[in-house]
Amino acid sequence: MPKARTAKPAANKCPICGKPADAVLRPFCSKRCADVDLHRWLSGVYVVPVTEDEEEDERREENDERDEPPQ
Repeated sequence: MPKARTAKPAANKCPICGKPADAVLRPFCSKRCADVDLHRWLSGVYVVPVTEDEEEDERREENDERDEPPQ
């Protein structure tokens, strides 16, 4: 019977510096790299692109107008 091939797990590398990841701080190798990544998210370096169609914008504007109290 032929042996089943098992895939080797990919070496987990820190996405910031490329060093091997620490199991506790995965996917990072250190608290410093985790903090660098967090700072990049909070400062806007990393962004998730969003595309909205015009219909959603129009619906949102209509809802905003309805929610505003009369003056």
